[in-house]
Amino acid sequence: MVIAGDAVVSRWDRVQAALPYLLVLIPAVFALLREWRPEVLALALFAAAWHWLMVTSHPARTSRPALVTVYFVVLLATVGTLVRLDTVFTVTGIGVFVQCFALLPGWWAYGGVAVTVGVLIASRPQTGRTPSELFLSFVVGVVVASTVGLIIHTIADQSEKRRAMIAQLRETGAKLAALAEENASLQAQLLIRAREAGVLGERQRMAREIHDTLAQGLTGILTQLEAADEALGDVPATRSRLDTVRALARESLTEARRSVQALRPAPLDEAQLPAALHDVAARWSRSSGVPASVTVTGEARPLHTEVETTLLRLAQEALANAAKHASAGRVGLTLSYMEDVVALDVRDDGSGFVPEETNPLNGGGFGLVAMQQRVTRLAGTFAIETAPGQGTGVSATVPAIPAGSGPGW
Repeated sequence: MVIAGDAVVSRWDRVQAALPYLLVLIPAVFALLREWRPEVLALALFAAAWHWLMVTSHPARTSRPALVTVYFVVLLATVGTLVRLDTVFTVTGIGVFVQCFALLPGWWAYGGVAVTVGVLIASRPQTGRTPSELFLSFVVGVVVASTVGLIIHTIADQSEKRRAMIAQLRETGAKLAALAEENASLQAQLLIRAREAGVLGERQRMAREIHDTLAQGLTGILTQLEAADEALGDVPATRSRLDTVRALARESLTEARRSVQALRPAPLDEAQLPAALHDVAARWSRSSGVPASVTVTGEARPLHTEVETTLLRLAQEALANAAKHASAGRVGLTLSYMEDVVALDVRDDGSGFVPEETNPLNGGGFGLVAMQQRVTRLAGTFAIETAPGQGTGVSATVPAIPAGSGPGW
């Protein structure tokens, strides 16, 4: 089946269009090869030209019964004359049968077949044939032609069903195109909403950054101020405390500016994560007076900025919580590099707590929520092990995404 523009042309359509010409011109070639007769050539060409004029060149004419009748009368007269000149043109009657079923409606097609059979039998020489034989030939011819007609009708019905199916497929294709356009519009809306969600996510990220930097720094400042207040009687000690307060304030201001500019944390600017953790732990120990050790297992390697930042912030928050709430005597940080993941454990021997009792709405537990959000954003796992009097352990495991990976990782 061939589809060209809006026209659907099946093989049967092409065969049906060419068959009348072939069934006239091929017998004419055989007849002229046996004996050259100009009248045979002229009548054969006339029959082909007549079919082209009435059917092929103007298909709309076949919808007018009067013109169809004229077409068949002239065609049968020409075919009958050709059969009388040479019986080889009897096969031309098959082309007429096809036209009967193609152009005549319903039972009129069988009537046209009967007339065509009658013309063919009447045009053939009747020498030595009895009326019974002629009648039998007529009946056989009508039956054979009717059978051919049924086959033609079946083929035509199948062709029409194919046309209907193709039309339905085109309609479905048009609907799918409309749905695709609608989906494109929805996708554009989703992109807008995704950008809005991204803005909201960025705001949440900034909240975590500020909490992990300014809040921790200011907590350290308050702790130092309280200690300075107790040591007012000792001037050198007070000056040392105030120097520590100023250093923490400067660090907090620097971190705040870096957070606003979405830069990496200061310790990671010139050091890999293990060195940065050692530096953070050392500074925390100096300010809190609690020893903090850092242990690194596995082969240390550069990781993606988000991974290193997340783990460093986790360590900072865990240390801040230990200084503020745990009353710990020792803190241990363990950084473990594995094949596909990297893990950080921060454990203290402090007072511990009941996790279910921490509520961010009551001023507690926001740091834990922030840590969990950071780890979840990297498709990692976050866990807290604690109980009153048994210390606290914070564990995070995230994918070991190598440094230099693209946005899609």
